[in-house]
Amino acid sequence: MSKPPWDGLNLGLRVGDDPTAVAANRADLAGRLATGSVRFPEQVHGAGVQIVTGDRVAPENPGDAPGVDALVTATPGIALGVLVADCLPVLLVDPAAQVVGAAHAGRRGLVAGVLTATVAAMRGLGAEPAGVTAVIGPAVCGRCYEVPAELQEAVDAAMPGAAATTRSGTAALDLPGGARSILAGIGIGEIRTVEHCTIEDERFYSYRRDGRTGRFAGVVMLTGDA
Repeated sequence: MSKPPWDGLNLGLRVGDDPTAVAANRADLAGRLATGSVRFPEQVHGAGVQIVTGDRVAPENPGDAPGVDALVTATPGIALGVLVADCLPVLLVDPAAQVVGAAHAGRRGLVAGVLTATVAAMRGLGAEPAGVTAVIGPAVCGRCYEVPAELQEAVDAAMPGAAATTRSGTAALDLPGGARSILAGIGIGEIRTVEHCTIEDERFYSYRRDGRTGRFAGVVMLTGDA
């Protein structure tokens, strides 16, 4: 329902788009998933996590959990989403324990420990890291995420595997690589990466490419099926 420069299924409420169009887009997404709504965190580039149950819905803003960057649930039928336009959407599921999580993982959130905190919250609901599958969705790749050399060095020290080089040979960060390193380090059983760069692939919103743009989502939900 969104008009340019947010054309398509923009799900972000804080990017300048018409809130009515965003609400329609969110309702469309929820309808495709056959659920009442998709819950989103506010996304403040931190490591806060909220456990979502059926009664945690604010009537005036039924999607966004304030002050956190990740959501987890063990309740079937609750869809958890994270909004991105270059940052990583990281979706996690332990099918045996019936626990899922969704984390918004940008540079600052990864360094702050959002993935470790999300897995810890899932463990509190009965999940075991070895039984968790993590999916890292489309995000900016190391070829495109140029940063100052000092920043690259600091991030790589906190998140080994994040250092990269752009096509022109300058310092860069590979956030998916850093996320894989973190997830492997906490014992996640299976790690999958969707190999699409949001800057290179114009099907996706990209803040670094376009500046004024929308947000797409990674979404995970328990269906309740065995």
